[in-house]
Amino acid sequence: QVQLVESGGGLVQAGGSLRLACVDSGSGISIYDMHWFRQALGKRREWVATITSGDSVRYDTSVKGRFTISRDNDRQTVYLQMDNLKPEDTAEYTCRAGSTMWGRGTQVTVSS
Repeated sequence: QVQLVESGGGLVQAGGSLRLACVDSGSGISIYDMHWFRQALGKRREWVATITSGDSVRYDTSVKGRFTISRDNDRQTVYLQMDNLKPEDTAEYTCRAGSTMWGRGTQVTVSS
């Protein structure tokens, strides 16, 4: 069973950067497609990025060119490098392994 814990969130000014990490303390993530989602206050959760078990990546158009997803299977970790952050990126960011295994999330707040 995968057990995911996110970290790296915080408060940053617009134009700044953060790197989120999603660490598994369970059975390992190497066989799973890994995803990042986000949910802003009062809004629906939305997909942000995916990295497959074969290292193919996909991004939502709102973050493409600014965010980079990567993985380190030896460290059981998936990263989300977020550059040129905008106030509209403010949300709780959550990772997911496969289709059903979610972490608890980490808050990102971008001030203007």
